[in-house]
Amino acid sequence: MTFQTDTVSLRGINVVMKTAGSGPPLLYLHGAGTTSGTHFAEPWTQHHRVLIPYHPGWAESGDDLTLTTTHDYVMHYLELIDQLGIPEVDLVGMSMGGRLAAQFTAEHKRRVRKLVLIAPAGLDVPGYELADFSKIAPEDVLSHLTTNIPRILEHSTGPGTLRDGTSFARLLPSIMDTKFTRWLHRITIPSMLVWGDQDRTTPIQQADEWLKRIPGLKFHKVEGSGHLVLEERPDVVEAVGAFLR
Repeated sequence: MTFQTDTVSLRGINVVMKTAGSGPPLLYLHGAGTTSGTHFAEPWTQHHRVLIPYHPGWAESGDDLTLTTTHDYVMHYLELIDQLGIPEVDLVGMSMGGRLAAQFTAEHKRRVRKLVLIAPAGLDVPGYELADFSKIAPEDVLSHLTTNIPRILEHSTGPGTLRDGTSFARLLPSIMDTKFTRWLHRITIPSMLVWGDQDRTTPIQQADEWLKRIPGLKFHKVEGSGHLVLEERPDVVEAVGAFLR
């Protein structure tokens, strides 16, 4: 099913959002980059109304320079679903979006039916830190993100934008503030953690720390896959959809 583009005005910010499908709402929070498009999410539209908003400061969405912490973005998404009249969502977050999804659920778990975290950022595990892309040559970036470069390029919407990078840099100190982990035990809804075992961006060795902190967290390890596991592996997209169903 083809995604359509909607624009929602939220507290002075024009939020650009891709939507498709019908059924229970599935809110997807993207990572630090926005070039993967929405192709990977099409199978979810068979059973869900899929909502993929661009974060303020990313892609075509407007910005508010006073949004500087992950809590600001959590409140932004709380207001978004309130304005859309959605009482409860299935929440899927990728990388940076996984960090936001985890904090959102810890703070507002009554608004989330099920949670899926895809290689979430935000933990500081000595020896297995988040990759510092400021120190990675441009020609090596894709190899840090994927084990299947041709597939990623097939559906890419183009090179990453300076705007995305600037917004990520503004938010990064808050993303890496690990104080939020003290509240992860509050996530008591059905939850799933997905990680590619060849992830060079957010190493899979961080998964154990998430599993310790979130009770009953189901772990789906993906053999041979990198960071962009949803874009690389249609079978993983289906596994996420099956978990949510």
